[in-house]
Formats: sequence, C-alpha cells, structure tokens
Amino acid sequence: MNEIINAMKERRSIRKFKPDMPEKADLDQIVEAGLYAANGMGKQAGLIIAVTNKEIRDRLADLNRKIAGWKEGVDPFYGAPVVFIVLADKSAFTYVYDGSLVIGNMMLAAHSLGLGSIWIHRAKEEFETEEWQKLLKDLGVEGDYEGIGHCAVGYIEGETPAAAPRKPGRVYWVE
Repeated sequence: MNEIINAMKERRSIRKFKPDMPEKADLDQIVEAGLYAANGMGKQAGLIIAVTNKEIRDRLADLNRKIAGWKEGVDPFYGAPVVFIVLADKSAFTYVYDGSLVIGNMMLAAHSLGLGSIWIHRAKEEFETEEWQKLLKDLGVEGDYEGIGHCAVGYIEGETPAAAPRKPGRVYWVE
C-alpha cells in the first residue's frame, strides 16, 4: 500500500501531548500541507492562524473550555503546545468544506512527520467574540471569516491509540 494511504489508515486523534515544542521546519510543512488542500472553485477560502505563543494558546484553551461547558483546569487541546486555528472566508460557497479539508491535510502532514494531532471544535464560537475578532484585526485579517476548527499538534505522550474496527455496510457500489 502506498505511503499516503498508509498515513490515512494509521493517523489517530491524540489526547495526550508532551509539552515540547515541535521544530519550526515541521510546523512550516504542516501549514504548507494545509494551504494545498483541495478547495471549491480555486477560492482558497481557508486561513490558518498558527499559535505557538503559550500565553495566547492558554487563553484560547480557556475560552474553548468555557464554550464547551467544562470545569476549570480542563485543557481542550490536551496539552498540545501548538494550535493551528483554521478559519474560512464566508464569501466562498464551499467555505466550511474548504476549511475542513485544510485541517484534514494538516493532521495527515503532522502524522507523516512523527507528530500527533487532534481536531478540536468551537472555533466558530471563539471567533464570534470581540477578543478574538480583535486578534484577527491586529493580524491584519480583513473579511468575513468563520472559525472552522483547530488542529492541535505536538509530540505524542505515550502510545498511539489503535484504530477502532471499521463499521461494515458503509460502502455501496453502483456498477
């Protein structure tokens, strides 16, 4: 089986990360993979905010925790030191799908580099707040963007989880 399909079969959502920061070159490759995701009509609606600043990452985690309704002290990013936030330009008809594909590419890229990743929701709600809208403005992001999700990345703490068995009966051939 080829290495891309192997990566798709082997990648797992990781829920425990080491605090060590991955190499910048690896993070750059993950971002690049996200930028090359398939997208509707070539609009390239996805936008990536790469958060490696611990203070900003922790503030984001706290808001995400509050939105989820979890108790104080819960880290929705499972200790991952890097959080890639993916937003997408709402003027593109396919913006949600485009942003989702960006995250999928990033998770596969992280796996291929020996890093773990997990998709975390609630970016939509975060970027509806004044605080995070201000961050976009401070970064020079203009337009009407919606948060699609987060790709939390880092070195895996412990063993990679085994794959759950695939449910049968999910493919129908029309020949």
